[in-house]
Amino acid sequence: MNTETSKVMFALLRSAVCGGLLSGEEISLYSPDMLPEITSLAQKHDVIHLIVFALKKNGLLDEGNKNLESKMLIAVYRLEKLNYELTKLCAALEQAEVSFIPLKGSVLRQYYPEPWMRTSCDIDVLVHEEDLQRTVSYLSDNLGYRRESQNSHDISMFTQGGVHIEVHYDLVEDGRANSAAEVLKSIWNVAVKRAECNYQYEMPDEMFYFYHIAHMAKHFVETGGCGIRPFLDIWVLNHRIDFDREKRDKLLSDGGLGVFAKQAELLSEVWFGNAEHTEITRQMETYILRGGVYGTNTNRVAVQQQKQGGKVRYALSKIFIPYDVIKFHYPILQKHKWLTPIMEARRWGKLIFCGHLKRTVNELKYNSTISDDAAAEAKTLLKNVGL
Repeated sequence: MNTETSKVMFALLRSAVCGGLLSGEEISLYSPDMLPEITSLAQKHDVIHLIVFALKKNGLLDEGNKNLESKMLIAVYRLEKLNYELTKLCAALEQAEVSFIPLKGSVLRQYYPEPWMRTSCDIDVLVHEEDLQRTVSYLSDNLGYRRESQNSHDISMFTQGGVHIEVHYDLVEDGRANSAAEVLKSIWNVAVKRAECNYQYEMPDEMFYFYHIAHMAKHFVETGGCGIRPFLDIWVLNHRIDFDREKRDKLLSDGGLGVFAKQAELLSEVWFGNAEHTEITRQMETYILRGGVYGTNTNRVAVQQQKQGGKVRYALSKIFIPYDVIKFHYPILQKHKWLTPIMEARRWGKLIFCGHLKRTVNELKYNSTISDDAAAEAKTLLKNVGL
């Protein structure tokens, strides 16, 4: 995407969420020829509905373009479906007497001009680890949820309507996103019970903001990107609500995420405010726009190679998963650690016979062919953002 097209796309997002109309200069930059590239990238980052809203708001959308106009309707439908399931979920957890905290988009969308503007692909809640199995069983028995898999920090479930639910018992694992886990361990100590609820809790602003930054940092490194949307969230959290800067900064410093937060906030202001690009924000922009909502293998392998300490160590990390990770894929290991080699072999069998071999081989191939320049670029980026 060239510079002018990029400017127009972010100007449209700014107009949609931050308020105001495009300036005369921004309108002069816009050309209908840009639309396919802008909408393609916006779709990749799940902000297409905001682009369409801004085009309509600024009189730049041709009447009768039903395909683009439908993107807004789809976003509204997604919200209604999520809200319906969230209401049922919260009521069920109250009835089950399970303490819980709604996370991410379920909280963030209230700060946007319109709730439908903040899309989400799932619903996330946090429960105490000791309540995890009871929670999952209750949701399965009483709401018909289907359990899918357990990861290192959550259990994945689906409602009867097909909505993805993540029941978290941890927010960020030890050793990921710097020292974020140490800060987030205190979340239940600072959570506040929501008014008129017996079991639903909320994070104070500084903890919610810290978790947002930590979650971004984790995806920035582990999946190869976090998308545009979290940077919009940062702008909203810094401009649409009252907050204590010192409290936020204290947690960010304690979690080793002060540098990353500073650069993420600056890029947010470049995109949605009036700040000027720096060399570091341009590096971040290239990485983020290339990655989409969930990142890319290209980004992820390049960054993970540097985190692991080079090509050989990265390759070994794909072949032998650390015990602290594999134990969540095979829960029996939490009681019988000595079975780890057997479960590693079982995992290799799944890679070969269950369709994941091609992806892993492609990652290892890319790992072996990353140029010295690309490796150096990834190393510099990680250093510059404090990860």
